[in-house]
Amino acid sequence: MAIDGTRFLVLYECMHTQEQLLAGMRIEGNGVPIYVQLREQFLRAMGAGALKPGDQMPTMRQVAVAFRIDLNTVRHAYDELERAGAVVLVRGRGSFVAEPAAGLEGPDHEAEAEGLARQVLAAAAAAGVSPELLVQKITALAAAKEEVR
Repeated sequence: MAIDGTRFLVLYECMHTQEQLLAGMRIEGNGVPIYVQLREQFLRAMGAGALKPGDQMPTMRQVAVAFRIDLNTVRHAYDELERAGAVVLVRGRGSFVAEPAAGLEGPDHEAEAEGLARQVLAAAAAAGVSPELLVQKITALAAAKEEVR
């Protein structure tokens, strides 16, 4: 059965993009669990626009083979991404980058924002980055994002 040209090009582009994404990722032997490194790198790729809402994620097997790591480690990272709402698993089709949640206000989002802030502060402290510098960078990035809109 032949694949029509359009479907073939879309499939090729998707696979090529996933290969480029994986080629840009690194697993370090720095004591940070591998699943955390994967999760953070995928989140950074989403934040940078390398992975857009609706894009198909590399398969867990592709990631495991690319980094020569256990499939369960990759599954752990994908499960974390799914719990965070960054990825949607579609049985039989794969994992896809989720549409961003609407910027709603209220008690649920207050708690979520505080949790994210605590995580970011902990990551900054581990990297030796001061909270003041972090605030400056977040403010600048948010301003730049608003200008783009």
